[in-house]
Amino acid sequence: MKRASGVLLHISSLWGDYSEGSFGEAARQWVDFLAECGFSYWQTLPFCLPDCENSPYKSYSAFSGNPFFIDLPMLFEVGLLTKEELDAARQKSPYECEFDRLNRERLPLLAKAAERMPDDGCIDEFMASHPRTEQFCRYMALMAANDNLPWNQWTNDTPDAKTLKLWRFTQWAFFSQWKEIKSYANSKGISIIGDIPIYVSWDSSDVWAAPEQFQLDPDKNPSSVAGVPPDYFSEDGQLWGNPLYNWDKMKEDNYSWWQERMSFMLENFDGVRIDHFRGIQAYYSIPATETTARKGKWKKGPGMNLIKAIKPLCEGKLIIAEDLGDITPDVVKLVEKSGFPGMKVLQFAFLDGKDSPHMPHNYIENCVAYTGTHDNNTLLGYVWDLDDATRRKVFDYCGYSGYDNDQSYDHLLRTMYQSHAGLLIMPVQDLLLYGSDTRINKPGVAEGNWAYRLTKEQLGTINKEKFKYWNKLYSRAE
Repeated sequence: MKRASGVLLHISSLWGDYSEGSFGEAARQWVDFLAECGFSYWQTLPFCLPDCENSPYKSYSAFSGNPFFIDLPMLFEVGLLTKEELDAARQKSPYECEFDRLNRERLPLLAKAAERMPDDGCIDEFMASHPRTEQFCRYMALMAANDNLPWNQWTNDTPDAKTLKLWRFTQWAFFSQWKEIKSYANSKGISIIGDIPIYVSWDSSDVWAAPEQFQLDPDKNPSSVAGVPPDYFSEDGQLWGNPLYNWDKMKEDNYSWWQERMSFMLENFDGVRIDHFRGIQAYYSIPATETTARKGKWKKGPGMNLIKAIKPLCEGKLIIAEDLGDITPDVVKLVEKSGFPGMKVLQFAFLDGKDSPHMPHNYIENCVAYTGTHDNNTLLGYVWDLDDATRRKVFDYCGYSGYDNDQSYDHLLRTMYQSHAGLLIMPVQDLLLYGSDTRINKPGVAEGNWAYRLTKEQLGTINKEKFKYWNKLYSRAE
């Protein structure tokens, strides 16, 4: 893997005037910033429509796009929104996503744009080439037609025409606008890494359309659900609640749903991170009646059978195996056999005082090194929370003899730059040296996540010349 570096920032965290980041001018300015710093990659979180807790890791479809990312000024420019409608949608605060307002106001506004959209065939053409996205649109319209009841209780199989039109419009607009952003990024030498949540929500078009491919009971409710056992993040483990795959059934057609999913993702990104990759080797199964993840059991996953089914679709693309958590020798072997680079996280290096694989001196070339992920504290918050002895060990490891200040963090970042890891990814908060109040997610905590936003003024405080120099000095840029 060619030595390079990049930054993790979700679309929702971009600056702008309309309650959440979008595919507008800010996205292009962000690409310009990355290029000016000598970065080569932009990593995002999942694009799919999030759940009621705003998590992009539990969605109504693996083939959907979040309508809130649609740029409203672009709709205004083509006459689909009025100036008054645009002005009324302006945000109250630029510092975090206004989820309540978005959930209340944005779809009704987009419905107005959908009704004004000329019938020129472009939406039909998009849907014809993306049948799973069309399936999602029908699912959302049917949900509305059935008073938002769970899909296994639906009695009405006729969607409202206007609601269906709204969802078809939003998906066409979403992916059309994103295509332009990706093209612009690629023209600037920036590759974009997407994110594949390993599981989908039970409340999704994916489960509705093919319930036999999931572990459901006779009433089509989950019989067992996904999660992880007690770990660094939670003493009760994490009860995700997603339905588990019926891997034996999926094997019968050579994992065609997964093949479609990878093709869809790699149409929209230059590479993807497969979340919870260890679940492919063995998955944690929790009885659906449990209230915590403590009583789950590990069960054998599809392993190399699934990898072989999807790998021909991945030629020339960067596929990152998220091999974090409860990792066994069998998981290590699967990552090695897949050929996909695994992940190393600096914040896990000093957990138990041993020579951890997350120590930078142990990084191999075929890995992606992170100062932290979307589930971690910021680097500043992490160091601040350490006990004095561990903090001293971290600074000593990075060759810094002083105490906690901006200079100490430069030593941490340089240590990551110097490592053998082929790719280095840093959350934007770590470029800014922001504290834990700006972390985007706390695993195991349902509320208060995913809302972090960056302002353009804050971005302007980053020393671009420093990162440009480091990227060249450590051969992570030409």
